[in-house]
Amino acid sequence: MARVRIRSTGLYAPGQAIDNEELKHLAGIEFDAARHEAKIGIHARHIARLRGIPETTADFAEKAARAALAHAEVDPQEVGLFVVATDTPEYISPATAILLQGRLQGGEREAGAFDVGASCASFVTALDVVARMMDTDATLRFALVVGVYNMPAYLRPGDVFGWTIFADGAGAVLLERAEESARGYQEGVLRADGTQWNFVGVYAGGTKQPVTREKLDEGSWGLELLQKLPGDRNVKLWPPLVHRLLEKSGRAISSIDHFFFTQINRSVIAEVMAALGEPMEKTTCIMDRYGYTGSACIPMALATARETGKVKNGDVVVLVASGAGLAVGANLVVL
Repeated sequence: MARVRIRSTGLYAPGQAIDNEELKHLAGIEFDAARHEAKIGIHARHIARLRGIPETTADFAEKAARAALAHAEVDPQEVGLFVVATDTPEYISPATAILLQGRLQGGEREAGAFDVGASCASFVTALDVVARMMDTDATLRFALVVGVYNMPAYLRPGDVFGWTIFADGAGAVLLERAEESARGYQEGVLRADGTQWNFVGVYAGGTKQPVTREKLDEGSWGLELLQKLPGDRNVKLWPPLVHRLLEKSGRAISSIDHFFFTQINRSVIAEVMAALGEPMEKTTCIMDRYGYTGSACIPMALATARETGKVKNGDVVVLVASGAGLAVGANLVVL
Protein backbone atom coordinates (compact mmCIF):
# COMPACT_ATOMS: atom_id res chain seq x y z
CA MET A 1 0.00 0.00 0.00
CA ALA A 2 1.21 3.48 -0.79
CA ARG A 3 1.96 5.72 2.15
CA VAL A 4 1.48 9.47 2.13
CA ARG A 5 4.20 11.04 4.21
CA ILE A 6 4.88 14.55 5.43
CA ARG A 7 7.87 15.70 3.39
CA SER A 8 8.20 19.13 5.03
CA THR A 9 6.42 21.79 7.06
CA GLY A 10 6.19 25.58 6.95
CA LEU A 11 5.00 28.26 9.37
CA TYR A 12 4.09 31.92 9.06
CA ALA A 13 2.81 34.55 11.51
CA PRO A 14 2.55 38.25 10.50
CA GLY A 15 4.63 41.00 12.09
CA GLN A 16 6.16 41.36 15.50
CA ALA A 17 4.57 39.50 18.41
CA ILE A 18 2.13 41.46 20.58
CA ASP A 19 2.32 40.70 24.29
CA ASN A 20 -0.64 41.07 26.63
CA GLU A 21 0.26 44.54 27.86
CA GLU A 22 0.67 45.90 24.34
CA LEU A 23 -2.58 44.19 23.32
CA LYS A 24 -4.46 46.23 25.90
CA HIS A 25 -3.21 49.41 24.25
CA LEU A 26 -3.60 48.37 20.61
CA ALA A 27 -7.07 46.80 21.00
CA GLY A 28 -8.33 49.28 23.60
CA ILE A 29 -9.37 46.59 26.10
CA GLU A 30 -8.68 45.68 29.74
CA PHE A 31 -8.16 42.19 31.15
CA ASP A 32 -6.18 40.37 33.84
CA ALA A 33 -3.04 39.49 31.90
CA ALA A 34 -1.45 37.49 34.72
CA ARG A 35 -4.54 35.29 35.13
CA HIS A 36 -4.84 34.90 31.35
CA GLU A 37 -1.23 33.74 31.09
CA ALA A 38 -1.53 31.35 34.03
CA LYS A 39 -4.84 29.73 33.01
CA ILE A 40 -4.91 29.89 29.21
CA GLY A 41 -1.16 30.03 28.60
CA ILE A 42 -1.25 32.89 26.07
CA HIS A 43 1.53 35.44 26.56
CA ALA A 44 1.73 36.86 23.02
CA ARG A 45 0.27 36.58 19.54
CA HIS A 46 0.61 37.94 15.98
CA ILE A 47 -2.22 40.07 14.55
CA ALA A 48 -1.75 41.77 11.18
CA ARG A 49 -4.71 44.11 11.72
CA LEU A 50 -3.27 45.60 14.91
CA ARG A 51 0.17 46.02 13.35
CA GLY A 52 -1.22 47.76 10.29
CA ILE A 53 0.08 44.98 8.03
CA PRO A 54 -1.96 44.67 4.79
CA GLU A 55 -2.05 40.86 4.80
CA THR A 56 -4.96 38.47 5.06
CA THR A 57 -5.71 34.73 4.83
CA ALA A 58 -4.33 34.10 1.32
CA ASP A 59 -1.10 35.93 2.17
CA PHE A 60 -0.57 33.86 5.31
CA ALA A 61 -1.29 30.64 3.43
CA GLU A 62 1.06 31.52 0.59
CA LYS A 63 3.98 32.32 2.89
CA ALA A 64 3.58 29.14 4.94
CA ALA A 65 3.28 27.08 1.74
CA ARG A 66 6.39 28.67 0.24
CA ALA A 67 8.29 27.89 3.44
CA ALA A 68 7.28 24.22 3.24
CA LEU A 69 8.28 24.03 -0.43
CA ALA A 70 11.63 25.70 0.27
CA HIS A 71 12.41 23.30 3.13
CA ALA A 72 11.75 20.34 0.82
CA GLU A 73 13.44 21.98 -2.21
CA VAL A 74 10.36 21.13 -4.28
CA ASP A 75 9.23 23.27 -7.23
CA PRO A 76 5.62 24.53 -6.89
CA GLN A 77 4.96 23.23 -10.41
CA GLU A 78 5.30 19.67 -9.09
CA VAL A 79 2.33 20.06 -6.72
CA GLY A 80 -0.84 18.39 -7.97
CA LEU A 81 -3.24 19.34 -5.18
CA PHE A 82 -3.73 22.47 -3.08
CA VAL A 83 -6.05 22.36 -0.05
CA VAL A 84 -6.61 25.22 2.36
CA ALA A 85 -8.13 24.29 5.72
CA THR A 86 -9.86 27.27 7.32
CA ASP A 87 -13.10 28.86 8.48
CA THR A 88 -11.72 32.35 7.81
CA PRO A 89 -11.32 32.25 4.00
CA GLU A 90 -10.10 35.12 1.85
CA TYR A 91 -13.52 35.25 0.16
CA ILE A 92 -16.76 33.30 0.41
CA SER A 93 -16.02 32.44 -3.23
CA PRO A 94 -13.66 31.61 -4.92
CA ALA A 95 -11.92 29.19 -2.59
CA THR A 96 -8.70 30.38 -0.98
CA ALA A 97 -6.95 27.24 -2.26
CA ILE A 98 -7.64 28.39 -5.83
CA LEU A 99 -5.91 31.70 -5.09
CA LEU A 100 -3.01 29.79 -3.53
CA GLN A 101 -2.61 27.62 -6.63
CA GLY A 102 -2.58 30.70 -8.84
CA ARG A 103 0.03 32.48 -6.76
CA LEU A 104 2.33 29.46 -6.58
CA GLN A 105 1.92 28.09 -10.11
CA GLY A 106 1.15 31.27 -12.02
CA GLY A 107 -1.60 29.95 -14.27
CA GLU A 108 -3.70 27.01 -15.37
CA ARG A 109 -2.29 23.58 -14.51
CA GLU A 110 -3.55 20.03 -14.03
CA ALA A 111 -4.00 20.51 -10.29
CA GLY A 112 -6.85 20.31 -7.83
CA ALA A 113 -7.66 23.17 -5.49
CA PHE A 114 -10.37 23.35 -2.83
CA ASP A 115 -11.01 24.50 0.72
CA VAL A 116 -12.04 22.40 3.71
CA GLY A 117 -14.22 24.18 6.26
CA ALA A 118 -14.77 22.27 9.50
CA SER A 119 -14.24 25.14 11.91
CA CYS A 120 -11.04 24.68 13.90
CA ALA A 121 -10.94 20.98 13.00
CA SER A 122 -10.40 21.91 9.35
CA PHE A 123 -6.73 20.92 9.18
CA VAL A 124 -7.05 17.42 10.66
CA THR A 125 -10.10 16.87 8.44
CA ALA A 126 -8.23 18.05 5.34
CA LEU A 127 -5.19 15.92 6.18
CA ASP A 128 -7.35 12.81 6.39
CA VAL A 129 -9.14 13.60 3.12
CA VAL A 130 -5.99 14.43 1.16
CA ALA A 131 -4.01 11.44 2.42
CA ARG A 132 -6.79 9.11 1.25
CA MET A 133 -7.01 10.88 -2.12
CA MET A 134 -3.26 10.55 -2.68
CA ASP A 135 -3.27 6.92 -1.60
CA THR A 136 -5.66 6.05 -4.42
CA ASP A 137 -4.23 8.30 -7.15
CA ALA A 138 -0.75 7.34 -8.35
CA THR A 139 -0.48 10.57 -10.36
CA LEU A 140 -0.55 12.73 -7.21
CA ARG A 141 3.05 12.93 -6.08
CA PHE A 142 2.88 16.14 -4.03
CA ALA A 143 0.05 17.96 -2.26
CA LEU A 144 0.01 21.06 -0.09
CA VAL A 145 -2.34 21.21 2.89
CA VAL A 146 -2.35 24.60 4.60
CA GLY A 147 -4.13 25.37 7.86
CA VAL A 148 -4.66 29.12 8.11
CA TYR A 149 -6.46 31.49 10.47
CA ASN A 150 -7.40 35.16 10.28
CA MET A 151 -10.17 35.39 12.90
CA PRO A 152 -8.94 38.81 14.15
CA ALA A 153 -10.33 40.20 10.87
CA TYR A 154 -13.79 39.36 12.26
CA LEU A 155 -13.32 40.79 15.77
CA ARG A 156 -15.45 43.74 16.81
CA PRO A 157 -14.15 46.68 18.86
CA GLY A 158 -14.20 45.97 22.59
CA ASP A 159 -14.49 42.17 22.25
CA VAL A 160 -12.24 41.21 25.17
CA PHE A 161 -12.83 37.47 24.71
CA GLY A 162 -11.95 37.62 21.02
CA TRP A 163 -8.91 39.88 21.19
CA THR A 164 -7.28 37.99 24.06
CA ILE A 165 -7.68 34.56 22.44
CA PHE A 166 -7.60 34.70 18.65
CA ALA A 167 -4.59 35.38 16.45
CA ASP A 168 -3.30 35.17 12.89
CA GLY A 169 -1.09 32.46 11.44
CA ALA A 170 -0.63 29.62 8.99
CA GLY A 171 1.01 26.21 8.99
CA ALA A 172 1.62 24.12 5.88
CA VAL A 173 2.53 20.50 5.25
CA LEU A 174 3.88 19.25 1.94
CA LEU A 175 2.67 15.68 1.45
CA GLU A 176 4.49 13.20 -0.77
CA ARG A 177 3.23 9.89 -2.12
CA ALA A 178 5.86 7.26 -1.36
CA GLU A 179 5.28 3.62 -2.34
CA GLU A 180 5.52 0.96 0.39
CA SER A 181 6.99 3.29 3.02
CA ALA A 182 6.83 2.52 6.73
CA ARG A 183 6.42 6.25 7.32
CA GLY A 184 3.34 8.27 6.51
CA TYR A 185 -0.33 8.77 7.25
CA GLN A 186 -1.79 5.81 9.12
CA GLU A 187 -5.34 6.51 10.27
CA GLY A 188 -7.93 9.14 11.11
CA VAL A 189 -11.12 9.60 13.13
CA LEU A 190 -13.76 12.29 12.60
CA ARG A 191 -16.76 13.16 14.77
CA ALA A 192 -19.49 15.77 14.36
CA ASP A 193 -22.53 17.13 16.17
CA GLY A 194 -24.30 19.75 14.08
CA THR A 195 -26.90 20.35 16.78
CA GLN A 196 -24.24 22.47 18.54
CA TRP A 197 -23.95 25.03 15.73
CA ASN A 198 -25.22 27.94 17.81
CA PHE A 199 -22.42 28.43 20.34
CA VAL A 200 -19.71 30.47 18.62
CA GLY A 201 -19.10 31.39 15.00
CA VAL A 202 -19.24 33.99 12.25
CA TYR A 203 -22.92 33.92 11.39
CA ALA A 204 -23.35 37.02 9.22
CA GLY A 205 -22.13 37.04 5.63
CA GLY A 206 -23.64 33.82 4.31
CA THR A 207 -26.99 33.21 2.63
CA LYS A 208 -28.94 32.98 5.89
CA GLN A 209 -27.76 36.35 7.21
CA PRO A 210 -26.27 38.58 4.50
CA VAL A 211 -24.36 41.57 5.83
CA THR A 212 -26.73 44.55 5.71
CA ARG A 213 -26.63 48.07 7.10
CA GLU A 214 -29.02 46.93 9.82
CA LYS A 215 -26.69 44.08 10.81
CA LEU A 216 -23.76 46.47 11.00
CA ASP A 217 -25.68 49.04 13.03
CA GLU A 218 -26.86 46.48 15.58
CA GLY A 219 -23.40 44.91 15.86
CA SER A 220 -24.55 41.49 14.62
CA TRP A 221 -21.50 40.75 12.48
CA GLY A 222 -18.09 39.18 12.86
CA LEU A 223 -17.29 36.66 15.57
CA GLU A 224 -20.28 36.10 17.86
CA LEU A 225 -20.43 34.10 21.08
CA LEU A 226 -24.09 33.08 21.30
CA GLN A 227 -23.69 30.68 24.21
CA LYS A 228 -20.87 30.09 26.68
CA LEU A 229 -18.80 27.06 25.70
CA PRO A 230 -18.58 24.30 28.33
CA GLY A 231 -15.19 24.60 30.03
CA ASP A 232 -14.66 20.83 30.12
CA ARG A 233 -15.73 20.14 26.52
CA ASN A 234 -12.29 19.15 25.20
CA VAL A 235 -11.32 17.34 28.39
CA LYS A 236 -14.27 15.03 27.74
CA LEU A 237 -13.87 14.85 23.95
CA TRP A 238 -10.18 14.29 23.36
CA PRO A 239 -9.21 11.21 25.43
CA PRO A 240 -11.97 8.99 23.95
CA LEU A 241 -11.06 10.25 20.47
CA VAL A 242 -7.40 9.31 21.00
CA HIS A 243 -8.38 5.84 22.23
CA ARG A 244 -10.67 5.33 19.22
CA LEU A 245 -7.84 6.37 16.89
CA LEU A 246 -5.50 3.88 18.57
CA GLU A 247 -8.15 1.18 18.31
CA LYS A 248 -8.59 1.80 14.57
CA SER A 249 -4.83 1.79 13.96
CA GLY A 250 -4.13 -1.21 16.18
CA ARG A 251 -1.61 0.64 18.33
CA ALA A 252 -1.02 0.95 22.06
CA ILE A 253 -0.76 4.41 23.60
CA SER A 254 2.79 3.55 24.66
CA SER A 255 3.77 3.53 20.97
CA ILE A 256 2.92 7.22 20.54
CA ASP A 257 5.95 9.50 20.70
CA HIS A 258 4.16 12.86 20.67
CA PHE A 259 0.69 14.41 20.88
CA PHE A 260 -0.51 17.66 19.30
CA PHE A 261 -3.76 19.29 20.44
CA THR A 262 -5.77 22.38 19.49
CA GLN A 263 -3.82 25.20 21.11
CA ILE A 264 -6.61 27.09 22.83
CA ASN A 265 -5.85 26.33 26.49
CA ARG A 266 -2.68 24.95 28.08
CA SER A 267 -4.54 23.90 31.25
CA VAL A 268 -6.94 21.76 29.21
CA ILE A 269 -4.04 20.07 27.40
CA ALA A 270 -2.44 19.29 30.77
CA GLU A 271 -5.70 17.71 31.98
CA VAL A 272 -6.00 15.63 28.82
CA MET A 273 -2.41 14.41 29.00
CA ALA A 274 -3.00 13.40 32.63
CA ALA A 275 -6.18 11.56 31.62
CA LEU A 276 -4.18 9.69 28.97
CA GLY A 277 -1.48 8.86 31.52
CA GLU A 278 1.16 10.65 29.45
CA PRO A 279 3.71 13.31 30.56
CA MET A 280 3.57 16.90 29.30
CA GLU A 281 7.00 16.35 27.74
CA LYS A 282 5.21 14.35 25.05
CA THR A 283 3.18 17.30 23.80
CA THR A 284 3.99 20.69 22.30
CA CYS A 285 2.33 23.95 23.35
CA ILE A 286 2.79 27.08 21.24
CA MET A 287 -0.10 29.24 22.44
CA ASP A 288 2.36 31.12 24.68
CA ARG A 289 3.93 32.81 21.64
CA TYR A 290 1.26 32.50 18.91
CA GLY A 291 -2.08 32.73 20.74
CA TYR A 292 -4.92 30.66 19.33
CA THR A 293 -4.69 30.21 15.57
CA GLY A 294 -7.62 27.85 14.95
CA SER A 295 -7.06 25.51 12.02
CA ALA A 296 -3.46 26.71 11.77
CA CYS A 297 -2.42 25.76 15.30
CA ILE A 298 -1.85 22.04 14.71
CA PRO A 299 0.44 22.44 11.66
CA MET A 300 2.16 25.40 13.35
CA ALA A 301 2.84 23.30 16.45
CA LEU A 302 4.06 20.43 14.26
CA ALA A 303 6.41 22.75 12.36
CA THR A 304 7.73 24.17 15.65
CA ALA A 305 8.31 20.70 17.11
CA ARG A 306 10.19 19.60 13.99
CA GLU A 307 12.34 22.75 13.95
CA THR A 308 13.25 22.44 17.63
CA GLY A 309 13.93 18.70 17.48
CA LYS A 310 11.06 17.66 19.76
CA VAL A 311 9.95 15.28 17.01
CA LYS A 312 11.97 13.62 14.26
CA ASN A 313 11.51 11.36 11.26
CA GLY A 314 10.18 7.99 12.35
CA ASP A 315 8.28 9.33 15.37
CA VAL A 316 4.65 8.29 15.75
CA VAL A 317 2.47 11.35 16.40
CA VAL A 318 -1.20 11.98 17.10
CA LEU A 319 -2.94 15.20 16.01
CA VAL A 320 -6.23 16.15 17.71
CA ALA A 321 -8.40 19.18 16.96
CA SER A 322 -11.82 20.56 17.93
CA GLY A 323 -13.93 23.07 16.08
CA ALA A 324 -17.18 24.88 16.71
CA GLY A 325 -20.31 23.42 15.28
CA LEU A 326 -19.26 20.75 16.55
CA ALA A 327 -16.46 19.12 14.56
CA VAL A 328 -13.65 17.04 16.05
CA GLY A 329 -10.93 15.01 14.38
CA ALA A 330 -7.69 13.12 14.98
CA ASN A 331 -4.88 11.77 12.80
CA LEU A 332 -2.12 9.23 13.41
CA VAL A 333 1.06 9.81 11.40
CA VAL A 334 4.52 8.28 11.33
CA LEU A 335 6.80 11.21 10.50
